[in-house]
Amino acid sequence: MTPFTCAREKEVKSLTERGLGPELWANEMRAHVEGCRACSELVLVQGAVAEARTSAMALPVLPPAGGLWWRAQLRRRNQAMARIANPILGAEIFAALIVTLGAVCGVGWELRRGIEPAAWLRALHLDTLWPASLASFDGAWGFLVPVLAALAVVSGVVGYFASEKQ
Repeated sequence: MTPFTCAREKEVKSLTERGLGPELWANEMRAHVEGCRACSELVLVQGAVAEARTSAMALPVLPPAGGLWWRAQLRRRNQAMARIANPILGAEIFAALIVTLGAVCGVGWELRRGIEPAAWLRALHLDTLWPASLASFDGAWGFLVPVLAALAVVSGVVGYFASEKQ
């Protein structure tokens, strides 16, 4: 830094603080800055400070480290759960296929023997499940099908909530 100051230094400083570069100044002021060592150093320093300010403002603001760590742990746990769930899903599908195949084979076997489906329902002794006022139930499908459908829907909802990811 020079030991002396210039009389026009305040004027140069106000121009640079407003963000006006030397190319926007009057010709007289540009000629003065080129000839005055104090003013040219002031323009150089003010330009470096302005550039540092804009580059610092452009840096991304990172979230707190605790939040990043928590998200990383959550992502790692979810990936581990997904790795575990894939074989379980495969086993569930395989079990469902085996049960379905067994049911189809059982129904086919019984139909070949000539047993009617109403006899299956009577063999289940469903009359023990309802109150005595429904003892006169004669296997009406209009009552049994909605009850079984409601049971299937409730079972699906309970299964969904039981296996819901947290």
